[in-house]
Amino acid sequence: MSKITFPRQFWQHWGKRLALGALVFVVSYGAFSRSSFASHLPKTHTNISLTTQTGVLQGTLELPEVAQPVPVVLLIAGSGPTDRDGNQGPMRNNALKLVALGLKEQGIASVRYDKRGIAESQSAGREEKDLRFEHYVQDAEAWIAQLQADPRFNAVFVMGHSEGSLIGMVAAGRKSTTGFVSLAGVGSPAAEILRTQLKAQSASLAAQAEAPLSQLEQGKPVSDYPKALHSLFRPSVQPYLISWFRYHPQQEIAHLQQPLLIVQGDHDLQVTPEDAEKLAQGAPAAQKIILKGMNHVLKSAPLERLANLKTYAQPDVPLHPELLPALVDFVRQHAAPAGTAEAS
Repeated sequence: MSKITFPRQFWQHWGKRLALGALVFVVSYGAFSRSSFASHLPKTHTNISLTTQTGVLQGTLELPEVAQPVPVVLLIAGSGPTDRDGNQGPMRNNALKLVALGLKEQGIASVRYDKRGIAESQSAGREEKDLRFEHYVQDAEAWIAQLQADPRFNAVFVMGHSEGSLIGMVAAGRKSTTGFVSLAGVGSPAAEILRTQLKAQSASLAAQAEAPLSQLEQGKPVSDYPKALHSLFRPSVQPYLISWFRYHPQQEIAHLQQPLLIVQGDHDLQVTPEDAEKLAQGAPAAQKIILKGMNHVLKSAPLERLANLKTYAQPDVPLHPELLPALVDFVRQHAAPAGTAEAS
């Protein structure tokens, strides 16, 4: 069973830092046209933005120094107040930034972005009671649409990390991307994961939480829940939980028709190889890679908990040595040759 570690007061941060806005997005596609692309030599590292009805999401575009269209990867961060680089406040590991820079060195562009209410996208946030899981998905859809319309790119891939895997696979299914990569993605529904975590903390609390969890799974708000679990079940966060519980990773990945890659580390303290196996059961044609010694922030780390967690705040520690080669091989295998139209 997979585990997601929720930092202390995670849910208290949720409303202020992860609040989302309305559902309609206005996407800025930029000034490039396909006919004029060759005459424009773009910057290799630049800001990129997505305008929505409730504010602007800010991101970073890493673009190889080439004058012809290349594949682009949309990187989606995991749960909590995680920024575009894969960091949560002072806990800097730069995992997603390192992935983006590594891809650029191999001729592959990428876009990573701050989620609503986080870092430079903070102004796009809303009240906690308005937050829904679908809002994250719709943000990813809008980014995909923007990249698909951009003449600098001939293929669009999505790579979602941790909870970003579920967000990305739903969005990739709706937008028919060239390929999808799950990085340390969970294989079980969120309610099931919460049950497992509660049991690990207290059998008594887990028993008390069962009724409200079951009711939320049915799409019904609850008023009777343990006071000790108010941070989890408080009324303002229940709409988000209801929307989140509707999605089953195995079912969502089964809907995808494009090439799929599932990557998991066997020293991950939050998500396990069992999760990767569950995703692979939902999509038997997917390529699955288990990297020995890789932890949740995509770095080589001991299995011992404290030493493993230490890498969460070590931005200079490199990625697991086998990760980037696997990602680059997947993109190159399924992308169109540089300078050609998008691969089918």
